[in-house]
Amino acid sequence: MKTKVNEISIKYQGNFKISQAPKISSSVNAAELLYNTWNKDQIGLQETFKVMLLNNANKVKGIFEVSTGGITGTLVDLRILFAVILKSLSCSVILAHNHPSGTLKPSEADKRLTEKITKAAELLDIKVLDHLILTPDGDYVSFADEGIL
Repeated sequence: MKTKVNEISIKYQGNFKISQAPKISSSVNAAELLYNTWNKDQIGLQETFKVMLLNNANKVKGIFEVSTGGITGTLVDLRILFAVILKSLSCSVILAHNHPSGTLKPSEADKRLTEKITKAAELLDIKVLDHLILTPDGDYVSFADEGIL
């Protein structure tokens, strides 16, 4: 008798092959791609945290929504985040979340979370290339560009 076990499943959707996947070369094209995946009705209402999964050539393997929270924050469970990163065999990631208020200034909680994720990723030889904060009007701030990462 086989015992059923729960398993995390990642489903890739899209009609492109990895050779045709977008390549991330700057915060500008990462922010543009991420912004296009956001629900335009929700970006100004609820904070959401996503991770862009990349291969060794910085080509996008997928974008996963890790959590959706309230008006001023969302909880990110690192175990879920890293389960997805490891299951997808990603070499590097770009973290992203939105600020419904429109402010581009990273909070201390944003900085602490980024540091915590980056330290954990280092142990697994995964590069955290950036953390982007997006606003409802399409602006963004990049931790890497600002020297925070």
